[in-house]
Amino acid sequence: MLQTFLLNLLLALIWVALTGQLNYVNFGFGFILAFFILWFLNRQKKGTTSYFTRVPKIISFFISFFIDMLKANIQVSLDVITPRHYMKPGVIKYEMDAVTDFEIMMFANTIALTPGTLVLDISKDKKHMYIHVMYLKDIEKFKRNMKVRTERKLLEILR
Repeated sequence: MLQTFLLNLLLALIWVALTGQLNYVNFGFGFILAFFILWFLNRQKKGTTSYFTRVPKIISFFISFFIDMLKANIQVSLDVITPRHYMKPGVIKYEMDAVTDFEIMMFANTIALTPGTLVLDISKDKKHMYIHVMYLKDIEKFKRNMKVRTERKLLEILR
């Protein structure tokens, strides 16, 4: 998988060199073009599918995370600039599917990067995470959203 990724980067850099324009859009286009070329050439080979399934999942996770972070930023900003506060803070006990220390760390960092949420503690058995939520209207909805939109997508990438 690492070799395929490095080859994808190399082809994207070759695209940038051939076009003579070094910018993010051109590099992104070259990366996507190289991805589809490599996928087309390697679709019959065994063992190369993990890269071609993982990259779309990574992109999907980052888009989903960016949307969630943008919503949270808007919500916190509106609460700060308006005279009335709409906060309903609370602490929840969240049952994790993450098992390894790396998975737990990545999940905790993802939560901490989103405004309005903060990881307070992780249980000793590493099965539960205590999360402070600034806008906690419905606990079950928050847990479901965290499970489906964040943890499950992150674990698909890491596993």
